[in-house]
Amino acid sequence: MPTNPYLNVLVIAALTVIFIIASSYGLGALARLIIKLRGGTPKVQENTFAGYFFAAPWIVGFLIFVLIPLGFSLYWSFTDYRIASSAPVNWVGLENYTTLILKDTSFRASLINTLYLTVIGLPLQIGVALFLAVLLNQKMWGEKLFRMAFYLPVILGFNTAVLLCWRLMLNTGTGIINQIIRALSAAFPPFGYLNRAFIFAQEVVAAVFLGLNTGKYNLLTKVIEAGFPTEVRVPLWVQSPLWTKMSVVMLMVWGCGTMMLIFLAGLNSIPKELHESAEVDGATGWQRFWKISFPLLTPYLFYNLVVGLIASLQIFEPIFVLYRDNQPIVSSTISMVYYLWQKTFSHFEIGYGSAISWLVLVIIMIVTVIQFKLQDRWVTYDVY
Repeated sequence: MPTNPYLNVLVIAALTVIFIIASSYGLGALARLIIKLRGGTPKVQENTFAGYFFAAPWIVGFLIFVLIPLGFSLYWSFTDYRIASSAPVNWVGLENYTTLILKDTSFRASLINTLYLTVIGLPLQIGVALFLAVLLNQKMWGEKLFRMAFYLPVILGFNTAVLLCWRLMLNTGTGIINQIIRALSAAFPPFGYLNRAFIFAQEVVAAVFLGLNTGKYNLLTKVIEAGFPTEVRVPLWVQSPLWTKMSVVMLMVWGCGTMMLIFLAGLNSIPKELHESAEVDGATGWQRFWKISFPLLTPYLFYNLVVGLIASLQIFEPIFVLYRDNQPIVSSTISMVYYLWQKTFSHFEIGYGSAISWLVLVIIMIVTVIQFKLQDRWVTYDVY
């Protein structure tokens, strides 16, 4: 191999191209041979060769980067494989899974934290997305500009730069979010009471979930004894274990642009004559939405619920960027996937991390199957 790094890159790129061409030709030739043995005509053989030749890069990539790693991961989940250890891979059977389910309190805490993000964050995310979709469905000046603005967080995504900006904005003392809350509370006293009520309710709920993690409810007792927050209280977004999960929920709601667009497409697909007929009959706007729009939006709601639930059960980036360096409170917001990363890439426990990944997969599959089984009870696919 050349010592020049630029030549290394060129050589690797050339070898990659050669491998893609060779694997594509080999897969196409194999498919053509199979068709020939099955008695296919020369034309069918050539069409089969061409089809598999052009599909081979994806097929080979799927085999190398998905199926083979899946196989290794499944095998490692039954072993005590530690990448930093020189000891050979030791087969332990179901020990990793039994430890996770019955003994690992940290995994139980990550499961409860993920449950909080799912139960609290996902409904808020879907609700805000539906609210924005209804607003943007109104014909008004600059609606395309508003659609772009609300979809922009999806384009930006949960990359490090954006999340670091959020970390600055969520700072208790100098963050712009708390500064806005203070200004509104001073200018409009009812907003201040509403903010204090929100702080109290959020801290009680968070203390309950933290108590489920440890089995002790001392923090809940302290929150209740402290009573209603004072006028100067603001949310401690990234400084308190009572607020770490809520800050992640805020980021989930901020990134609801994809759900909003799906709801918007659903609203545009509803026949206008249904609303016109209801309006002639004297139905109010709320009645038209609840009796016509919402039932016909249930397929789109079901899709957002399935996809959103899978995403919330796999949430990782916001927690990693916001709290990785803040060890005293990271345990209050650690999710299942963050715990997976911690065990696999921080502690180098490949076998245990693989078991976590497969357990997360099983949880997601079970929840998704339940959703599909229950959809007939509330999802409406018929327009008339």
